[in-house]
Amino acid sequence: MAVGPPVLVASDSFKGTFSALETSSAIAKGLIAGGRQAELCPLADGGEGTLDALLATERVSEVIELTVSGPLGKPTNARIGLFDAGATAVVETADAIGLTLIPSAERNPELASSRGAGELIAAAIATKAERVLIGVGGSATVDGGSAAIEFLEANNLTVNRLGKRSGPQLTVLCDVRAPWEDAVRLFAPQKGAGVDSLELLVRRLEVIAEGLRRDPRGVAMTGAAGGLAGALWSECGAELKSGANEILSTVDFDRRMRASRAVIVGEGQLDSTTLLGKAAGEAATRARQAGVPCAAVCGSNRLDPIEARILDLQVVIEASDIASLEAAGRKLAALI
Repeated sequence: MAVGPPVLVASDSFKGTFSALETSSAIAKGLIAGGRQAELCPLADGGEGTLDALLATERVSEVIELTVSGPLGKPTNARIGLFDAGATAVVETADAIGLTLIPSAERNPELASSRGAGELIAAAIATKAERVLIGVGGSATVDGGSAAIEFLEANNLTVNRLGKRSGPQLTVLCDVRAPWEDAVRLFAPQKGAGVDSLELLVRRLEVIAEGLRRDPRGVAMTGAAGGLAGALWSECGAELKSGANEILSTVDFDRRMRASRAVIVGEGQLDSTTLLGKAAGEAATRARQAGVPCAAVCGSNRLDPIEARILDLQVVIEASDIASLEAAGRKLAALI
């Protein structure tokens, strides 16, 4: 029978493959088979899985389902989570404009539109919540949020000429710290942009930035979701926050981490972006600072030696399916 403090399993989703809950549960199953106690703490950083991570808490009041425009215009299902008796509404724009909604062969950020994100945000505002949290990671778009803002503006939900917007406080949960001008270079290729498209997309964002109420260039996190974060900051008066830090606080990660034997983080790919605001990197950093051992399970490990040293991970195990995730848990049970 397992004794002693539990191992806190705090994985993000393996994008497009397994949710944070599925990944954490599989690792935990392996830990338990290996004789360890395990506590689930699925994480997110503003991108895919953000709403699910919050729905795992006891603060949830209601989930509203609706249909919005997908990134290529096809209708898609999305959700709004209401928390704290309806005081807070949470949306995940990846539900509407996520990269995983488009087959790999059809991904094209020149054509992908953020309109569905605007529709989803408008519906969240209509719930009369006092605060709307907007997770913006994992998008298929690099349109500078222009289509979303166009929809919000048509519904009188942007900042008026007096510089104020009525309604709830909008808080954008960003999965990266990149400023507006880095959005194309860092993220457009993974959204399907070819070499010939990059210059066009850079020019597009330059033109959009020049027309916004506030210039997002040089401002941290404005490049999230192909500039959607910056557009909401400029045109809707939204505040920008680290999605990972907000989620970690909401799920009480620090207290649970300190009460644990060790922490296991996870995400689909560990790489340089893990250190730029991703949930796995933030959780590992907090564990290091608290002196709690931390290991990682990932689909692929592309950290260089310096990056790995910064995170101070005791062990990194690659796993690509549920069976190998469980096997990783069993292996870690003997190592941590």
